[in-house]
Amino acid sequence: MITRFITDVTTRFNPFSPQARSARLFLSFLPPNARSSGMNITTQLLPRHSADPPTLYVKFKDGKEMNIDCAKTNIKDIVGEVDRHSRMLQKNADLADG
Repeated sequence: MITRFITDVTTRFNPFSPQARSARLFLSFLPPNARSSGMNITTQLLPRHSADPPTLYVKFKDGKEMNIDCAKTNIKDIVGEVDRHSRMLQKNADLADG
């Protein structure tokens, strides 16, 4: 997953809920130096008995925003969507440099 085009990641989930697995895994896919390289990562942990669905918000350098409902989407689909847009931004950056 190309993460250099991601500017903001905001997650909100109950860490004990099985539905929050996609949000937790997405956070684990981010590189360890993501914060130091300029990415804003915000995580809000909900109480154990919260019934709110887990959410994931991703913002890219070109201004595109993705609001993803993690309860209905698996990690493969989330990474696929984010990677698809990141590859498009990479392609545009390569064309602008060349």
